[in-house]
Amino acid sequence: MRSRMANVLRFIYSVIFTLLIPVLLVRLFWKSTKVKGYRARWWQRFGFVPRIEGRPLWVHAVSVGETMAIAPLVERLLQENPELPIVMTSMTPTGADRVRALFGDRVQHLYCPYDLPFVIRLFLARVQPRGCMVVETELWPNMIAGCKHGGVPLLIANARLSERSAKGYARFGRLSQQMLNDIALLVAQHPTDAQRFLSLGMAPSKVIVSGSIKFDIDITDAQRRVARQLKATLGGRPVVALLSSHANEEKQFLEAMKPLWQQHEDAIAMVIPRHPERFVEVTRMAKELGEQPVLRSSGDEFSRDHRVYIADTMGEMLTLCGAADVAVMGGSFVPVGGHNPLEPALMRVPVVIGPHHHNFAAITQGLVDAGGAVCASDMAEAVAQSASWLAQEHVRETAGDAGCCFAESQKGALNRLLQAVRARLLA
Repeated sequence: MRSRMANVLRFIYSVIFTLLIPVLLVRLFWKSTKVKGYRARWWQRFGFVPRIEGRPLWVHAVSVGETMAIAPLVERLLQENPELPIVMTSMTPTGADRVRALFGDRVQHLYCPYDLPFVIRLFLARVQPRGCMVVETELWPNMIAGCKHGGVPLLIANARLSERSAKGYARFGRLSQQMLNDIALLVAQHPTDAQRFLSLGMAPSKVIVSGSIKFDIDITDAQRRVARQLKATLGGRPVVALLSSHANEEKQFLEAMKPLWQQHEDAIAMVIPRHPERFVEVTRMAKELGEQPVLRSSGDEFSRDHRVYIADTMGEMLTLCGAADVAVMGGSFVPVGGHNPLEPALMRVPVVIGPHHHNFAAITQGLVDAGGAVCASDMAEAVAQSASWLAQEHVRETAGDAGCCFAESQKGALNRLLQAVRARLLA
């Protein structure tokens, strides 16, 4: 009865999704008016992908953040198994660009198929993967069911589940339980994440805890060198950076910077928008506030008259963090759930995190407990904390060192995940 009800729920979900296809197409082409990449290879989203030889490993990373997180593991797999074909899918053009930049033609990139039964069947028939690894928590009922029925073992890597998301899945208890138990193995970031999956009915034998692979970031000498060069380009002035910002956060940030500029006249507000389609919007907003922003892509000189720097490039987060003195975590001052604070931490930059950080709750708490981060209730408090750190170099450096030590101490998840991939997907 439980399985039958789950199948009924999945059928209803699939019918609704099918009816929404015209909306999906309109949305896709509307987004392409802002980012042309959404127009490219749109048919792949409906399963019309090239036939792939050699039974590849399918790795799904929804966008840039997930691609960057899984990149070291993919690199290890390529080195250890040079004959293994790997297909990586993403949902966004920025994710596709990052795959190409990282791996070139060593990895075949495709756009991820929409979660419709006939689309998933077509994709699997053309790709014929030996296994599928989904990064973090992209739980699509028909993708998971299609892999199960097609004999393709599916592993969820670096899985996390917030309390709010767990409650959402619990509303569809039977569908969620069957979906989770069709997964071959779930590798959770934290015991709390694992417990939430277990509470949804997932079999304990299918869940292990590895830690977060986002701790296993390798910072290259080249990245550190470019960071130093950027700092010099900015005149060695103190920099407060808003990382991975979303709509409304940039305006809050620049308005909150005005009292800070009264104390630190030479301080720079660096803004790093999360999504490239918002670069123009953010630039226009800064000008409306009376600023004269310099865009990183322009190569224009950053003079003493400038105090706002907009990083309108992708894939440079570590470099940009390395040029900052304080990081303010975007996505945590609007109800998005926050973004990864480990990149500034590993660059020895102290972090201020807003109230909406449930996507990185365990990492945030670890950084706060270690002394490498502070939580703020709003943007004004975040910038006030930034001003305090700028005024106390020793305190700021101590916080940066503490965050880095915490992040370094948590490394090792990558090797544990690699062992699981070898055992479940490549054996």
